[in-house]
Amino acid sequence: MAHVIALRHVAFEDLGSLGPLLAKRGHRVEYIEAAAGDFSGLEEAPPDLLIVLGGPIGVYDEELYPFLGREIALLKARLAAGGPTLGLCLGAQLMARALGARVYFSGGKEIGWSPLALTPEGRRSPLRHLDGPVLHWHGDTFDLPPGALHLAATPQTVNQAFAVGTHALGLQFHPEVTAEGLEFWYVGHAGEIGATPGLSVPGLRADGARHAAALAAAAQRCFSDWLDSVGL
Repeated sequence: MAHVIALRHVAFEDLGSLGPLLAKRGHRVEYIEAAAGDFSGLEEAPPDLLIVLGGPIGVYDEELYPFLGREIALLKARLAAGGPTLGLCLGAQLMARALGARVYFSGGKEIGWSPLALTPEGRRSPLRHLDGPVLHWHGDTFDLPPGALHLAATPQTVNQAFAVGTHALGLQFHPEVTAEGLEFWYVGHAGEIGATPGLSVPGLRADGARHAAALAAAAQRCFSDWLDSVGL
């Protein structure tokens, strides 16, 4: 049984469909609230797998949220040591920053459902299972970290996914979401939805009803392959 830690930034952006998969594999999953800023236990007893989840803040907001600096330092040490690490949206941005890449506002929001364009490396990776629309929910982006493999893009965001060696995977998009879980997103992100032209809760809900179940099934295959690749 592996010990899995999920660093959570807001309560409603959780493991989603990845949680049941980890449980089915017999792994022990524990959430740590990142904003509490106490990562000492992770440094003293590193988990078998670290998953860094999403959130509505920027990697560069360290002055507003000092825990971000400690989180980046934790990731820098873990990635250098080759510890299996998965980052989702903000988590991928934090990984990119820890690996020395620039993270910045992209110039606009990418929120909604659309497919990925996989690179040749992406088509050979677990992302090959994600052959339909996935959920995007971000305004920031990042440069490809030095030495990382570029796996996927969209017309708006060139760097949608990257891998470092066989141990680290950063995904700018959200393959983990479920239709049920997204109801909490619509509440938690109500301000952002209302402030973004062209977005509405009914529209997002209708798109989720069309795509979320297929994404959850594809994500199970994707995450299963990746967990196999890191021996978990």
